[in-house]
Amino acid sequence: MKRRDRVLIDDLSVSAYTIPTESLEADGTYEWDRTTIVIVQLTGGGKQGVGYTYADTATAKLIEDRLKPIVVGRDALSVQGAWLAMMRSIRNLGRSGVCAMAISAVDTALWDLKARMFDLPLVTLFGQIRDELPIYGSGGFTNYSDEQLEKQLRGWVEEGISRVKMKIGRDAKSDRQRVASARKTIGVDVELFVDANGGYSRKEALAQAYAFEQFDVRWFEEPVSSDDLEGLRLIRDDLPARMEVAAGEYGYDIDYFQRMLGAGSVDVLQADATRCCGFTGFLQVAALCDAQHIPFSSHCAPALHVHIGCATPSLRHAEYFHDHVRIERLIFEGVMNPVAGTLRPELERPGLGLTLKRAEAQKFAI
Repeated sequence: MKRRDRVLIDDLSVSAYTIPTESLEADGTYEWDRTTIVIVQLTGGGKQGVGYTYADTATAKLIEDRLKPIVVGRDALSVQGAWLAMMRSIRNLGRSGVCAMAISAVDTALWDLKARMFDLPLVTLFGQIRDELPIYGSGGFTNYSDEQLEKQLRGWVEEGISRVKMKIGRDAKSDRQRVASARKTIGVDVELFVDANGGYSRKEALAQAYAFEQFDVRWFEEPVSSDDLEGLRLIRDDLPARMEVAAGEYGYDIDYFQRMLGAGSVDVLQADATRCCGFTGFLQVAALCDAQHIPFSSHCAPALHVHIGCATPSLRHAEYFHDHVRIERLIFEGVMNPVAGTLRPELERPGLGLTLKRAEAQKFAI
C-alpha cells in the first residue's frame, strides 16, 4: 500500500457575530436579547472546513491565542491527534465552559475539512445509519404571550413536526395554564415536551409533573438543576410512567456524562456538539449511551447535528431550536429545511454542506 502524503492545515481564522433576537426571550432561569455565534474556518489541501459554537466572544480570543498555534501545521486528516493536543493545552485553564466550547468549534471544523478533502458528506465519513433525523420544535419562551406561544406551536405542527417543546419554570401556576393551552393548541397526536431549565425545587418539580400528567407531557427537561444529580434521580424514580427526565445540555466533558448516567439521573441524555468538545466529544457520549442502553438527544444547533445524528445509533431526535434555526438560516447557505418532521443531510455537498454568507454575516460582526 502506498504511503499517503500528509496534508497540513494551512491556516485557521475565527470570527464572532452577535445576532439580536426577534424580541426579548426568557426561560425558567435566564433571559436574553441576543445570541453570539463563534465561527472557525480551517484551510488545508486547497479545501476549507467550517465549525462553530454559540458562546461568548472570549471563546474567539481563546481560539486565536491558544488553539490556532496548536492546530495550524498539523495533519488535516488526523482529527483525533489535534483534538488531544487541544485538550492537553487547556489543562491549567479549566476544561469546562469557554475552553470546551472553543475546542468544539475547532473540532467540528476539523471534521468538516476532513470530509471535504475526501469530497464526501460528513455523514458518510462518520458512517450513515439512517436517512433522516427526527426533530422536535423548541421555543415556547416563558415571556411569550398565549397568542405567541400558540402561534409558534401551531406553526411547527403545520410543518409536520410531531414533537414540540416549551419553556416553563418561572411561575408554577402560570406554567400549568400554559401547558394546558399548549395541549389544546397542538391536539392529542403531537408529543408535548417541557423544559424548566432547573427553575423548580425538587418537591415543586414533582408536583408539577403530576399536574402535567393530565396533559400527556412526555418529556420533563431539567426539572431541577442539572448539577443536582440526586434530585434528578429522585424525580425520575417518582414521575408518571409515560414521562421522561432529560438533561445533559451543560455537559462539557465525558466525565460529566459518566457521572450523570452513573447516578441514574436521566431517562434520555442530551449533549451538544457546540459544548462537549465537538463531534469527537459527542461520539464519546454516544458510546456511553450505547453501552448503557440510554436514549440520546442532541441539544440546539440543528444544522450542526444533522450529519452526526444520522450516524449515531442511540440518537432519538434533535432539537430544532427557534433561535438557532433563525441564525443558521441567516448566515449559512446549505441549511436544510424540515421534511415531514425530520432533517435530512445534503448528500450532494461535501462536509457539513454549509457555506458562510460573508456579506450577511458581516452585518453582525464583532
